[in-house]
Amino acid sequence: MSAAIGAGPIGAVDDVDLSDLAFWVRPRAEIAAAFAVLRARPGLPFYSEPPFANDLIPSGAGYFAVTRHADIVRISSEPGTFSSARRATSIQDLPPEFLEFFGGMINLDAPRHHRLRRSVSRAFTPRIIAQTEQDIAAIARAIVDDLVAGGPGDFVSRVAARLPLEVICRMMGLPRERYGDVFRCTNVILGSGDPDYVPEGADIVAALLGAGAELADLLHQEATRRRTEPTEDLTTALALAEVDGERLDDSEIASFFILLLVAGNETTRTAISHALLALTAFPEQRAAWRNDVAGVSRTAVEEIVRWSSPVRWMRRTVTQDVEISGQRLRAGDKVLLFYSSANRDEAVFAAADRFDVRRDPNPHLGFGGAGPHFCLGAHLARREISVMWRELFAQAPDIRAVGEPEWLASSFINGVKRLSCDFTSR
Repeated sequence: MSAAIGAGPIGAVDDVDLSDLAFWVRPRAEIAAAFAVLRARPGLPFYSEPPFANDLIPSGAGYFAVTRHADIVRISSEPGTFSSARRATSIQDLPPEFLEFFGGMINLDAPRHHRLRRSVSRAFTPRIIAQTEQDIAAIARAIVDDLVAGGPGDFVSRVAARLPLEVICRMMGLPRERYGDVFRCTNVILGSGDPDYVPEGADIVAALLGAGAELADLLHQEATRRRTEPTEDLTTALALAEVDGERLDDSEIASFFILLLVAGNETTRTAISHALLALTAFPEQRAAWRNDVAGVSRTAVEEIVRWSSPVRWMRRTVTQDVEISGQRLRAGDKVLLFYSSANRDEAVFAAADRFDVRRDPNPHLGFGGAGPHFCLGAHLARREISVMWRELFAQAPDIRAVGEPEWLASSFINGVKRLSCDFTSR
């Protein structure tokens, strides 16, 4: 399937092209309708790979789109048959120079994946977790204070983007004067297809490698310093952590930092932004949560993650012949797991296109499917979303989206670049 999308409603066309960037900036209701069509079809649709805009990275044979909840759960639970090591975050097989910066544990299989995950998990000491909990509350309160003092404006830059960025940078113990650099590099890495972050005509590969190198260099400096001058932060814990007598090297620490920024910064920023859109579109759900913040926050946060599906897909590579939903897959085939589709699967979620802050149970795949690659930062993301909206309800209870959002031009991140908000402060 590679037919271009027509100008009419998605539900009215036979073919959609998931490799066409124009598809991903369409209204979200149209994208959801397209995936409903794909879920209803037997087998797995096949697509040509999108061009990478650089001759150094050729496109492969194509990929199968996995859109149903049950299929994604199964594939995620069978890492031996569906490998992450051939790249989980890109459709193309990227060259080795990319792996220096973007080869974190999300792109690994056992046993190395297990070793790195254990090392990182042990670095999240009770003291770091407790301090982070305090930091989230203080940062969220300061952000909302600033919003109320400054009046209505862009919700993404002033609220949604600030919280996860400041939390992660503070966790790592980075100098405040480098926060802007971290934000800029993250935007380039995740928004390389968007002209706001990598101008048209620019070398995307050079931009990506440059952003990765800048972040890696920052972490190399910080990790080196912590080994002789340890402090109470995550960089120190990572630099000194040992598993089976081995320490993480600087490249592994830097790679994890980039992963943390991607998985914990941009995704939480996206979820908080989508929450404002959903609560504006479903005012009765806003009232239900605002009137019982303590009682509803747990289920509301899970529904926000389901609804927003910040990371749309991950890739796996088939290691042996296997059958999924009647589709025969052979070793070497690529499959893309579309979490954003699974999270609207009618077979799992009643009234899937309705935002419901009390939805329970809610077996969404917003943090990845089952198996070894379930998001390590899920607790942190949940906490940030919950605390931010608690503060917003306290100080700007009627905050709402105004006008249409500007969407990130990306098939990978369901991002919001700009979204105006209005409110009456208490």
